[in-house]
Amino acid sequence: MSKGTEGHFDTLPIGRLGLIPLNSSAALGKKVDDYLVSWRKGRGNEFAEKYVAAYEGYERDSYIIQSQVPRFGSGEAKGIINESVRGDDIYILLDVCNYSLTYSLCGYTNHMSPDDHFQDLKRVIAAIGGKARRINVIMPFLYESRQHKRSGRESLDCALGLQELTAMGVENIITFDAHDPRVQNAIPLHGFETIQPAYQFIKNILRNAPDMKLDKDHLMVISPDEGGMGRAIYMANNLGVDMGMFYKRRDYSTIIDGRNPIVAHEFLGADVKGKDMIIIDDMISSGESMLEVAKLLKDREARNIYMCSTFGLFTSGLEKFDKAYEEGLFTKVLTTNVVYQTPELLSREYYISCDLSKYIALIIDKLNHDASISGLLDPADRIQKVIKKFKNHEKI
Repeated sequence: MSKGTEGHFDTLPIGRLGLIPLNSSAALGKKVDDYLVSWRKGRGNEFAEKYVAAYEGYERDSYIIQSQVPRFGSGEAKGIINESVRGDDIYILLDVCNYSLTYSLCGYTNHMSPDDHFQDLKRVIAAIGGKARRINVIMPFLYESRQHKRSGRESLDCALGLQELTAMGVENIITFDAHDPRVQNAIPLHGFETIQPAYQFIKNILRNAPDMKLDKDHLMVISPDEGGMGRAIYMANNLGVDMGMFYKRRDYSTIIDGRNPIVAHEFLGADVKGKDMIIIDDMISSGESMLEVAKLLKDREARNIYMCSTFGLFTSGLEKFDKAYEEGLFTKVLTTNVVYQTPELLSREYYISCDLSKYIALIIDKLNHDASISGLLDPADRIQKVIKKFKNHEKI
């Protein structure tokens, strides 16, 4: 095997690898494809000579299978697969949050919603028509994951969506930082993996904070609410530092816009004065909670503040973040490239994009060989290697 090639497998692939990135994830899909092409060409033919029939199509110039979802003037659509997928191990990649895509509806321009993207996913699965050996869906932002539990007479949208996919023949669903991983109980006999990008966050923070000191006296990890304690504890334990938490004190005697208003964010944790803060959460929606937490930490005389979120949605625009940055409330914002990033966001000096394309390619490569991905689901070893390099002043 060539130097730098990822992965050494003793198992045969389940089937010929096929990658179908929908339009919502076209750029990410191209990056993932480039990694797979590079790795598989670098492995040489040590297995191919022995298993010629099984490895047909193992090394190709691209694993992307061309697909389309054209729309009629009425807004209806159909899924089309432009080549044979019989016997293939298919990986469909999509971003349900990509609102930049549009379609024409009776002369009007509609921006695609998560519902539109989910329907397109089902159309492509339907076009495959059961001919693939296995269908895997990589949906970084889990569709309807914010509607994951029932309070009163409500729909359970995420559970229904998962059941729809498995009923259509999907065997594995890969997602990142699911809002509530317990939703997998809706499909107990199928594969469901939720992956934390803690390794990418730590690596990118250390790249951009050469003066950071990794000890309890100079660094803390903060969860902005009680629901995100798990990911904050994981990161804090890997860094060997303390964890702090804010919880939302609500006024349960009042209902505004269907919710009990937040009275205050109360802090639980050690003194933050003079310490660097890493705030970790699953998503930045409008960003109000994240900025409120940053302000409260600054009021307590915290030093640098790094805000990390798997999904940077920024549903209310960037003006609040621009203003907060000018006021010195935070140092950097880190989100991943698995959801749509606007050119404006990418141009901000305070923004750091964490690329997950290599991580996704590793997952696909291992699953195609039916190899364990437990080392990717818990990247503690990778994190410790990065920390060691940082402490030794080596390039990360």
